[in-house]
Amino acid sequence: METVKFTQMRDGDREDYAFLTEHETEYAAGTADRLLAAMVELDKSLSGYKVTRLGHSLQAATRAWNAGADIDWVVSALLHDIGDIYAPYNHDEYAAAILRPFVREQCAWVVEKHGDFQLIYYGEHVGANPHKRDAFRNSAYFDDCAEFCEKWDQSSFDPDYPTRPLDFFAPLVREVFARKSYDPAIVRPGMRIAMSDDAAAAERSGT
Repeated sequence: METVKFTQMRDGDREDYAFLTEHETEYAAGTADRLLAAMVELDKSLSGYKVTRLGHSLQAATRAWNAGADIDWVVSALLHDIGDIYAPYNHDEYAAAILRPFVREQCAWVVEKHGDFQLIYYGEHVGANPHKRDAFRNSAYFDDCAEFCEKWDQSSFDPDYPTRPLDFFAPLVREVFARKSYDPAIVRPGMRIAMSDDAAAAERSGT
């Protein structure tokens, strides 16, 4: 078969859908590389900061790496703004939707809500509610998102910060997106893992 036989999905048979499943599985296997290519496209996104959008994302991921954060945190930090080009008014939800099948629930939630949490830093200057994040006070992940924004997001606009290149993070992205989607052993609802690990940070710094 080169294509399915049907022109309406209700007319498809087992052979058609086995054929499509094979093609979809093969296509999904390339997700990580498509995301890495999209990261480069971030430099066509919003300008005006002292670093590019790609530079900001790489800096956030580098800060996560330097803190000894685990792979879910590092990849989430890298991809947290990937929606800036395609979904400028809900880029956080867009990025979270990409990550959610493959990372811990904690990390996906933080990425989904980080836009609201970031308002604490600038909301008053643009006519928005700087305390919008208070609506999530009862979430188990509230403190994680506040820390994510404080340590890795709002602080990652420094052109002098030593930032690792995209190629450094590419193997981590490929590892995460090679996981089985929605694997309970990965998603782990309610599980909280600290953003920093002093032992891992020391090992990564060579000290």
